[in-house]
Amino acid sequence: MLRVDSTKPCQIIYAIAKHEYLSFVIEPHIVQLNPNGEFSLTHQRLFSNTAKEFAHCIDETDLKLVKILEEIEQGNLIKKFYKKPIRPFEFFTKIFNEQLFDAIRPKMEKRMAEALGMLGNKEIYLMSKEGYPAERKLHIAEEPASVLFHFRRDDVEIRYFPTIKYQGMRIEFIFKGAEIICNHPAWMLLEDTLYYFDKEIEGKKLLPFLNKRYIAIPRSSEKSYFEKFVVPLIEKHSVYAEGFVINTEKYEATPILKPIYIEGGTSQLQLNFKYSGYIFPYGDGRHVSVRMDLNGDVPVFHRIKRSLGWEKNKLYELEKLGLKTVSTLFQNLEVAVSDEDADHSFSVFEWLNFHHDALAELGFVIEQPEGQKRYVFGSTRIDLEVKENNDWFDIYAVVYFGPYRIPFIQLKNHILNHKKEFTLPSGEIAVIPEKWFSQYGNLLHFSEGGDDIKLRRHHIGLVSDLAESELADVTMTRKLQKLTDFEALEEIALPQNFKGNLRPYQKAGYNWFHFLKNYHFGGCLADDMGLGKTIQTLALLQKHKEDTEAGDSKSTSLIIMPTSLIYNWLNEAKKFTPKLRLMVHTGTMRYKSPEVFSNYDVIITTYGISRIDIDLLTSFFFDYVILDESQNIKNPSSKSYQCVRQLKSRFKLILSGTPVENSVNDLWTQMSFINPGLLGTQQYFQNEFVTPIEKKKDEDKARKLQALIKPFVLRRTKEQVATELPPKTETLFYCKMSEEQSSVYEKVKSEYRNELLKSLEDGTYAKTQIQVLQGLIKLRQIANHPSMIDSEYEGDSGKFENVVHTLANVLDGGHKVLIFSQFVKQLTIYREHFDKEKIPYAYLDGSTQNRGDIVKHFQEDEKTRVFLISIKAGGVGLNLTEADYVFILDPWWNPAVEQQAIDRTHRIGQTKNVFIYKFITKDSVEEKILALQQRKLSLSRALITTEESFIKSLTADDIKEILR
Repeated sequence: MLRVDSTKPCQIIYAIAKHEYLSFVIEPHIVQLNPNGEFSLTHQRLFSNTAKEFAHCIDETDLKLVKILEEIEQGNLIKKFYKKPIRPFEFFTKIFNEQLFDAIRPKMEKRMAEALGMLGNKEIYLMSKEGYPAERKLHIAEEPASVLFHFRRDDVEIRYFPTIKYQGMRIEFIFKGAEIICNHPAWMLLEDTLYYFDKEIEGKKLLPFLNKRYIAIPRSSEKSYFEKFVVPLIEKHSVYAEGFVINTEKYEATPILKPIYIEGGTSQLQLNFKYSGYIFPYGDGRHVSVRMDLNGDVPVFHRIKRSLGWEKNKLYELEKLGLKTVSTLFQNLEVAVSDEDADHSFSVFEWLNFHHDALAELGFVIEQPEGQKRYVFGSTRIDLEVKENNDWFDIYAVVYFGPYRIPFIQLKNHILNHKKEFTLPSGEIAVIPEKWFSQYGNLLHFSEGGDDIKLRRHHIGLVSDLAESELADVTMTRKLQKLTDFEALEEIALPQNFKGNLRPYQKAGYNWFHFLKNYHFGGCLADDMGLGKTIQTLALLQKHKEDTEAGDSKSTSLIIMPTSLIYNWLNEAKKFTPKLRLMVHTGTMRYKSPEVFSNYDVIITTYGISRIDIDLLTSFFFDYVILDESQNIKNPSSKSYQCVRQLKSRFKLILSGTPVENSVNDLWTQMSFINPGLLGTQQYFQNEFVTPIEKKKDEDKARKLQALIKPFVLRRTKEQVATELPPKTETLFYCKMSEEQSSVYEKVKSEYRNELLKSLEDGTYAKTQIQVLQGLIKLRQIANHPSMIDSEYEGDSGKFENVVHTLANVLDGGHKVLIFSQFVKQLTIYREHFDKEKIPYAYLDGSTQNRGDIVKHFQEDEKTRVFLISIKAGGVGLNLTEADYVFILDPWWNPAVEQQAIDRTHRIGQTKNVFIYKFITKDSVEEKILALQQRKLSLSRALITTEESFIKSLTADDIKEILR
């Protein structure tokens, strides 16, 4: 066949052709025109890749049509349905069958319908049997035709046939050679016109009548014929009947919700609509639904017109309330949930109860599936009345499930065992809302008593949490309301014999201690390190002493702490509460009977001694028992915890900057010490709080725990009270030497002392000053750690233990620390410790080369929070504003040098308050030099600049004093 020459006149046409196997298709063709403008016999099928050649005689619509019709060209269809390469002839003769036709044809028709919709003003022809595309010109009808289906029922049979109307006129199509060229939607070719139809009729409904006047159904088969064929036909199309009745009816509809319980799965709701007595499921898309019944012998078809827009709006109302459609056959609904792990088998039941009133207002009716359990639906609520007794809260609670009123205590076992179905006296089942299990689980777990709910007073946090809950209406007395509002604390006057002032946040802590005292609660002061927990506690103890003495009685309190903090407490007490009589209960010479305790206001001891002397300590009734650094008892199986819980006292307090060191579990022992029973048994606490909070990151459980402990834990961070703090705060930490350390120190001290006394006697003292200096340096080193002078030393060091302990607390608070020493040997001991404990640190001494890089790394790296610096290297040119704690490991002769070290952090660019801790070894040359420094500073502040000049300024008496 000749190809069309695109340089000469040609035209695009669309040909309707009948494929031997695939039925009717549409093909785009280019036909060459004769000189007189008529079609020649030269033509070719047009494809996307050849269309460019004929761009001058096709438009945009043609291009789209070519692309659409290309998809139903036989070669492309075969490729989609048969993956191996095959010639069309072979495919159709060997592979093609009826099933393939049924799979392929609907997809083709989808594309054909699309194309026919675009062909309005195009040239359409019928293709000849020989394949010439322009045999007969066709045109598309100007408007859709309509079909009326007729049924004539008499005593013998039902006759069924369609009639077609076009532009108001009936058109004859039976025995007229009509062809159905597309089934869905129907397109019919009749006498050069392509007809299409309203109401999406299918071509197969017309096909039998192209060559048949009617179809007859015997009366004996009419019942199933009516149900299977006539009902769907009446729903979709216009039907005229003789011998039976078709009524078109319109009713107001009622939306109906039917809950479906799916055990172990997600419960669902069916949404149906009731029009008069007829129920239809949502989502079947039928504008008309037909139901049939018999009036005597005459079938009556009820055409119920449905308001699909209104039905859709009803679904939208449900979606707004939190439902989502499940894409199943039935278009059921589920509650949209965020927690995939939760039990959803009752989710829609809860949803129905929660939205009960709103649904009733919107006109929804709830129906239950037949033959299943009967559930009660209605809004659920709890009324709680809380009354305060001496040691208890009495809680009177009533639950409403729809119209039923039940004492709340009857739900106790259900809530504690997470059973959702509660059988009412009527035999109906109420579904307990999921939120109640977490909201009231603790309340019921901690309640005591039989027919009513009793809560110990220290569960005030639970009562407060209830008051804030949206789930219950809570009534309580004004006094009790005041008690649950922990923010507004009564102002308590400071003790008369308290020296100094409390900062506002410290005064608030002091007031809070009194709130706890008034209500006999135990408490945990968990302020950040450096904020003055000791001072706040001393103020309380001084006030307690004054109050009890005013009532003609005496009081003795016990404070237990790590050994390293004893001197710190003694110093603070000397400074702020000099009238408090303190007794240190430690050492081998300590008292072995409790009578002596009552001569003192405060007994100070250590965790170690409390374990040894537990029988002695439990035989005395203290006013306060206070644990400092209470994380020492965090392990419930530890001896320390087992001992301290046996102590007897009126009040209990714990102090800790880090009550939770490693796990939420750390809280249990500490809270159980101050308020036994507050957090339940250890196993309960583990299951109820620790596992959900740590493993599942359950925020609701964390909030519940917070509510329980909130009244008894007061924590202020440095950042929260920054405005009340001075730019820098200096604290002296007194450290006691360990026994091995002390014996090394005494031995070296006596050697130097004897030398010195000899030189003073024979007048050679002036010449031995250098030796004196060496001796003092050696003693200072032992005071820090004896291994600095003896690498074989295996004992411990009081100062080292103290520094490591304090550092752990600071690091737990997320702070950065500079640690200064003038001895590189001392820094090495800490380096070895940090390496062993895997604590990242930066290091700088006189031999360090890349100082800038090290400083930058410390400033910018979040993980590196410790910087070890030798004073000689760090005295100049460093800017370390990221650090907000400075540890000075050894006091220096020259306070100006010390000040320079502090200024490494406290300079322009520092936004944090800086805490400086100086660690001084008690009963050592360090403590004595400090005292001398204070004396000499005022005399010669400007003169003392070096260690040597400091030594020179010392008299023989000064040196005797130091070595005493």
